[in-house]
Amino acid sequence: MIEPFKMGYTVLGGLGIFILGMKFLSESLQMLSGGLIRKAIASVTTNRILAVLVGLSVTAFVQSSSITTVMVVGLTNAGLMQLSQAIGVILGANIGTTITGWILAVNIGKYGLLLVGLAIFPMLFVKNERISGIAKVVVALGMIFFGLEIMSGAFKPLRDAEGFKNLMLLLDARSLPSLLGCVAIGCLMTMVIQSSSAMLGITIALAATGAIPMQTAVALVLGENIGTTITAQLAALGSTFTARRAAMAHTMFNLLGVLIVLAVFAPFIGLIETVVPGAADYVNQEGSRPYIAAHIAFGHSLFNITATLIMLPFLQYLEKVVVKIVPETGEKGKGPFKYFGPPGSMPVAMGVSMVHEELKGMQKRVHKALRHVGSLLQPDLKGRERFCQKVKAIEEETDIMQKEITTFTVSLMQAGQAGLEQADRAYAYIRAADELESITDYAASLVAYLKRLEKNDLDFSKEAWKDLENFHARVFAFFILVAKTLHGEDSGSKSAVREAANRLNEMADTMRDAHLDRMKTGSCGALSALIFSDMAIALRRIKNHTVNLYEALAFEAR
Repeated sequence: MIEPFKMGYTVLGGLGIFILGMKFLSESLQMLSGGLIRKAIASVTTNRILAVLVGLSVTAFVQSSSITTVMVVGLTNAGLMQLSQAIGVILGANIGTTITGWILAVNIGKYGLLLVGLAIFPMLFVKNERISGIAKVVVALGMIFFGLEIMSGAFKPLRDAEGFKNLMLLLDARSLPSLLGCVAIGCLMTMVIQSSSAMLGITIALAATGAIPMQTAVALVLGENIGTTITAQLAALGSTFTARRAAMAHTMFNLLGVLIVLAVFAPFIGLIETVVPGAADYVNQEGSRPYIAAHIAFGHSLFNITATLIMLPFLQYLEKVVVKIVPETGEKGKGPFKYFGPPGSMPVAMGVSMVHEELKGMQKRVHKALRHVGSLLQPDLKGRERFCQKVKAIEEETDIMQKEITTFTVSLMQAGQAGLEQADRAYAYIRAADELESITDYAASLVAYLKRLEKNDLDFSKEAWKDLENFHARVFAFFILVAKTLHGEDSGSKSAVREAANRLNEMADTMRDAHLDRMKTGSCGALSALIFSDMAIALRRIKNHTVNLYEALAFEAR
């Protein structure tokens, strides 16, 4: 006899434990992955196969295609990823998310509590981060299996309920209307729950108890693949047209894939039953179907892998269709510096990776500012005002970027659970952003000093201009050397960087002595001498902040 209230709270409780287990699994795998996610994102190129592999590997680690696609939308919105790259990563994410089904297909639900019991104490009390992280993975798996077992037990009375049987006669996925109805239900339920993994768990629990047949379960899974795209669509609201195109590509790909499978649904089900060992409808002594979860997991994987292989050669056409559906609305192709949504909506590892990418963009802006200052130190430069305005604009941009990086990173670390390495990296990025912003402040100061020189109709001697130009060139080269660390390149040992900084100090001292000699001989006026001294100090401060930048980024070189 069915007790609706009891079954309702049991299912909800089991689903809650299941979702919490998935969350723990995602967090712990991210922590254990170290810099893998960051390196994977950085490796994305226009090569579509590599992009697919990146999407697959990242999703396999975070155990959520929704999180990966939200990350992709965020990266395209910030201008860090092109549409073709985004589509490739999304295709890989669709394959990566099928690993969840295979985890659920492992029929050890009754041992879920055993896994929790074995690993909970190492997770809570062992100080070694890696051992604690591995224990958390075991606890998460235990919670997933236990939550699935609870849901399966709660659904068992449904297989004998007359009303539910009649409903299943209508949704047996044997006719086209019934098939479309199952797809629609799977899609709508996933949109509501906002987790295809949770819906997959419910589907497998229903099928394992015999409440629904395999073809109905597979049809629900197809709908879940469409429903999961709503997360990316929500992420793209208010974003750049490139980000909206990435989200639309996700929806179109999954929708087209489902339509293709629906056209050959009967052979598709037959192939699953042929390939996967054990009959899907086999019932054991306990009244459960032990093999049906593997059939559903295989169907999920087969659908996504086949759809990806079919669509991969036609990605450029999918891109063209998406471009037509989501036209350019007059906004710039590269969005402003911003992240999607609150930091709590994304994994710490991905958030830190996005900060790293934005920090590289900030460094490139600082590089431009210093290059423009070098141009301004040419006495015969034409169009000086244009270069002054460029430096000022970059200084204002980096002010905003430094504030946003700091605010976002602090919120990210407070909202999520980060490993020691991720926390060190995050706060290193905060310091690096501060140092980069300080460099542009002094670049803007150099512009102000040059304007002061021009306003008072003053000039430096040829020797003074040459000294400033040479010192700037050496400081700029030092900045370029240190910036290699941010981009994963070798900038030399710490001692080599220190030696380069010391040589710049010696050069600054030599320049100061030459300046004092010019003052003694009267070849340099009082005000122009003061301006020269201020400019030399500003360049030296840029060098100091570059040294600080290296110390902040030394974590990257480990």
